[in-house]
Amino acid sequence: MKALVLHKPGHGAIETIPEPVGGGRGILLKVRMVGLCGSDLNSFRGLNPLVTFPRIPGHEVSATVVHGDGGDSKLSVGTDVAIFPYTSCGKCASCRRGRPNACQFNETLGVQRDGALTEFIVMPSEKLYPAKLTTKELCLIEPLTVGFHAVSRGRVTTDDTVAVLGCGGVGLGAVAASSSRGARTICIDVDDDKLELARAAGGAHAINSQRESVHDRLAELTEGRGPDVVIEAVGTAATFRAAVEEVSFTGRVVYIGYAKEPVSYETRLFVQKELDVLGSRNAQPEDFHAVIRLLGGRKFPVDQAVSLVVPLHEAASALRSWSENPSRFKKILVSLD
Repeated sequence: MKALVLHKPGHGAIETIPEPVGGGRGILLKVRMVGLCGSDLNSFRGLNPLVTFPRIPGHEVSATVVHGDGGDSKLSVGTDVAIFPYTSCGKCASCRRGRPNACQFNETLGVQRDGALTEFIVMPSEKLYPAKLTTKELCLIEPLTVGFHAVSRGRVTTDDTVAVLGCGGVGLGAVAASSSRGARTICIDVDDDKLELARAAGGAHAINSQRESVHDRLAELTEGRGPDVVIEAVGTAATFRAAVEEVSFTGRVVYIGYAKEPVSYETRLFVQKELDVLGSRNAQPEDFHAVIRLLGGRKFPVDQAVSLVVPLHEAASALRSWSENPSRFKKILVSLD
């Protein structure tokens, strides 16, 4: 079968690899479509510290059951599924606290282990989420769940004003999740197209930080108090600091992004504001169920969120184009049909 293999930074090739065999708890799946995300881009660039080469990328997956589990009628042959791409050890501190999404020894498809940019893949039945959704929608489930989990971490309610810094795929999930909880959501980005998409996903207000003062606009929109929750989905030192500076007193800050450099803080704000500063990693099963309900209700602008669909043999060139001109693309999907 064919697969995209990254052999070194900047170099990917379609190769023939052995076809996997299902059986027992392993369900054989035909991969239909795979979404490319920021971690795949960083792997291609050689900037993902968790990746070793060679590596097959891909963890945002739409697939169809080829060989089902006789004991599970929900996973019969022909069932379309999304994939839960994380592992958990069951023994570390995170797992023992019921938070396996942050497992100390997690391995994510396409990152610490080979991923789904291949024609077939075998997954345990408990990692599969059957849903009556389109192929594109199934691909968008995992990236949206990361934003949904961040909103859950931030304990967002209908009484909150939430500011989302960064409206890429993960930030869009945070916008949609906040809005679905009834919160007033403020979308912040440097790209007008992404802001327009974020508004379509449920955002109430949009701020282009290249043209406007984020501080002044947030003060105006919150009567000077600042947002109750700030969700950081960019991963820069400037946005890490802005989250703490702009959030209200006794507010909550949720970090999804990774800053690529050390971040210097005015630590007085942590204490003076008595902030809850939270990290958010991956997602939980309940986040998958929540996103499936959202997409099933046709409450997310799927077609508007996808900027390019390419066949498998063009996946490497799509990654290269994205790397050379990142602002040109929103979401790239690779079709294996």
